[in-house]
Parts: sequence; C-alpha cells; structure tokens
Amino acid sequence: MRFANRVAFLTGAGRGIGAGTAKVLAAQGCAVAISDMDLGPAEETAAEIRALGGKAIATACNVTDKGQMEAAVQRTVAEFGKLDILVACAGITRDSLLHKMSEDDWDGVMDTHLKGTFLAVQAAQKHMVEQKYGKIVLTSSTSALGNRGQANYSAAKAGMQGLTKTLAIELGPFNINVNCVAPGFIETRMTRATAERMGIDFEEMKVKAAAAIPLRRVGQPEDLGNVIAFLCSDESSYVSGQVIYVAGGPKA
Repeated sequence: MRFANRVAFLTGAGRGIGAGTAKVLAAQGCAVAISDMDLGPAEETAAEIRALGGKAIATACNVTDKGQMEAAVQRTVAEFGKLDILVACAGITRDSLLHKMSEDDWDGVMDTHLKGTFLAVQAAQKHMVEQKYGKIVLTSSTSALGNRGQANYSAAKAGMQGLTKTLAIELGPFNINVNCVAPGFIETRMTRATAERMGIDFEEMKVKAAAAIPLRRVGQPEDLGNVIAFLCSDESSYVSGQVIYVAGGPKA
C-alpha cells in the first residue's frame, strides 16, 4: 500500500492506459479521481475500483476547456482533501498522410494532447506547490520518433517530451517530480480502432506487431500502469525530467 494517504487525478482514465493506471494506483491504496470526456466510462472504472474496496470518483471533463479542467481538479481536492499525483493520459488520433490531413485533424490532436496536458498541469501544480510535494507523469509515445500517417500525433507526442523536461526544471524546486512514459504498441480501444480504420483484423495486427517486438508480445494497460506507479512513488524521488519508453524493447 505504498500510496496510502495519496490522492491522484487522471485525465483520459475512463478506458485504456488511463483506466489501467487508475486501477494499479488504487490497488496500492491511492484515492483516485478519474476524468474522461464521457462520464459513463469514467464512472464504470471508478465503480470497479470501489467494488474492490478502493476510493474513486468519476468526473466528465473536456481537457481542452480551462474552466472544466480547473473544476475537475478542485472537485478532487474538495473530495479527498489534497492532490499529490497527476497522470495525464487524455489523447486522440486523427491519422492521415500529410497531403490529406485537414486543419481539424491537426488542431484536434494538438489541442487534446498538448493544450489539454498544459491545462491539467497548470491546474494541478497550484496544489502541489503549496504542499511542496507532487508527482506528475505525462504520456508520450514511440510515435514521437516518427510514424507514417501521424504527423499530428508524432508532433504532439514529441512536444510532450519537451514539456516534461521544462516542467521538471520549473517545478523541481518545489519538490515536484515530472516524468514521461512513451508506450509502444499497447492493446487498447484506440489501437483496435486503428486496425478497424485500416481494414486490418486486430488479432492479426497484434501478432504482426509482437513479432517485431523483442519481448515478442504487445503491451497491456497495466504494463504502463506499473511503470507510472513507480514514477508516482517515493521510490523515484530522485528521478525527474525523464522519458521512459515502455515498448518491450529499446527505443529512442
């Protein structure tokens, strides 16, 4: 129970990596506030955690809306008394080759990933600075290294790494650690949707992806959750400004 008496706020946590991370943190004693664009998935994840004896609340929040973000963070503090951990997982894909990519495709991905993360950090850090303690984990991707058909997503995920390092410099004097995880192929609703959009059988896609991964398997949300949990723990108190690739093999 290394997160007993700790409180976490997670964006994009109704499904996928965010939900998996929330469950890992809650299982180790953390009170979690699960934020998602849609309240339904957020409440489902929160209900699962509560059914196992954990503490969880759900809230609907558009991460690109400053007012909604601040209200969601404030509700977390009002409910649990403080805020120790922020995990930013909210994200979307709008894949297309450059010559076909629309401005809406570009803006939607940039706003959700970069602006949404910026607003989440800005709202959360106020409480962390006051208490001189905080753990912040942002979510990048192996796509930050470049990926065909993902000019918008790759640029956003590369930006997340630069944001991580700058935040670590600015917030370090207040005893706030800021790190970033960069997942490879993780089995989520988003990767399944990608397969459907490409007209590829998802199971076949996983088999092909695993063959190219040194560990010969695709990742699960809990694989990310376990790494994020370490970065949110006091065991990582001297780790900040780092990007950790969680991809079943070497990257970057």
